[in-house]
Amino acid sequence: MPADGLLAVPTHVAPQANDPLDHVLFALKHEGVHLQLLAQAMPALPAQRLLAALKQTPNGQYLRIACFLWENFTGQQLAERPDIAVGYVDVFDPTRYVIGPAQRDARWRVNFNGLGSLRYCATVERTPAIEAGIASDILGRAAAFAQTLGPAMLDRALAWAYLHETEDSYAIEHEKPSEDKARAFVQLLHQAHDGRSLTEDYLAELQSSTVSNPLDKAVQFRTEQNWLRGPGRGSAGVTYVPPWPELALQLMDEWMAFANGAPGQIDPIVAASVASFGFVFLHPFMDGNGRLSRFLFHQALCTSGKLGKGLLLPVSVAMKRNEADYLTVLQGYSKQVRERVQVTWIDEGEYRFEFKADDAIFRYWDATACVEFGFRMAAQALDVELRQETQFLARYDRVLREVDARVDIRGSDLATLVVIGLDNDGVISRKKRKRFADRVPEAVFDLIEATVRATLSDEAQAARAARGDQGRQT
Repeated sequence: MPADGLLAVPTHVAPQANDPLDHVLFALKHEGVHLQLLAQAMPALPAQRLLAALKQTPNGQYLRIACFLWENFTGQQLAERPDIAVGYVDVFDPTRYVIGPAQRDARWRVNFNGLGSLRYCATVERTPAIEAGIASDILGRAAAFAQTLGPAMLDRALAWAYLHETEDSYAIEHEKPSEDKARAFVQLLHQAHDGRSLTEDYLAELQSSTVSNPLDKAVQFRTEQNWLRGPGRGSAGVTYVPPWPELALQLMDEWMAFANGAPGQIDPIVAASVASFGFVFLHPFMDGNGRLSRFLFHQALCTSGKLGKGLLLPVSVAMKRNEADYLTVLQGYSKQVRERVQVTWIDEGEYRFEFKADDAIFRYWDATACVEFGFRMAAQALDVELRQETQFLARYDRVLREVDARVDIRGSDLATLVVIGLDNDGVISRKKRKRFADRVPEAVFDLIEATVRATLSDEAQAARAARGDQGRQT
């Protein structure tokens, strides 16, 4: 029984201490499928040991999976394979993992149903948070919410969403976009609905639209090593080293195959999270990978067919509010990789990288935490960011209309003061009053405050009444 991360197993059930195959079969049965470990362990198993086991139990479920993986990870075939006379078995248990379309292997009668291929695959466990996220149907709720708004209100809310998604995506990179940069990124977000397949040329085009330095604009995936750097000196300042260029090119082909197909095959937010984080971990460009990865989150949602044309969930706004959690999720993977790379400082900005592990750590990765985070951010983008902005716009319209009907001041001043009043729960500070005193009478400040407070009070009363009605219906 598990306790403090320890799995205690009765002696009669435990695998033989000196038999690696027994340990592999035990792990497949009781501990799930860890491709990163299996890719490194399976080639160490002698072919004769597998063949001997097959003679005893040729139809064994976990043995067939082990043989299937052995052949794929070694590039060899097991000779004298016995006939298999049972149905197909899944590599990933669909009750434990989020799975992809089954890829049948007739030789071992095995379905590879991972999120990707045996050359590049993410793993997502069905944790309670992920099960709840899938069941909550966030995209369906977003579409229903959009239908409750009139066309004018929807346009205003989406205009806010596109602009703030842009600003906060840059802010996560500690940048403030110029007006031209912001306009270009908003246009990029609109492209997410175009349905273009992701190719090297298209991704390079997208990357070029997110960076302003002409020397950083890409025409292809990188052909040199890059790295991420933190505040430390020398090699200690290198926080992440993505795959070497030749491997990155191989894995980007696999990543693109997944990202182009997954949104229509699995839950779109699972697909979006795996595609977005997978892209930034591969880091295929020398610059612009972070904000492009967040665009790809939207691209997956839009190409799924479950998010209406023009609709946008401001996920980067939610990520910016939860930046520490975002960094923690990124580091959950990047720290593992960094520990397996020897970095030698040569000169400022110049390093030598020695990869101490094989490529399995880049090919096979656990995306569970990334997907949990993706669901949280998508839900917050809808239920907090978008709904709150829509509510703010409705309040703004009411206060502006009521005050404008009673006073005559400049429209720009009135709009600004209404926003100030709403942002401060019906209070316009002395400092703000002094700023507008030469053109706004004192009584107008009082009127705006009173109107904002009345609006907020009416909303609170309506909410209490609605809760009371729900209680009586229950």
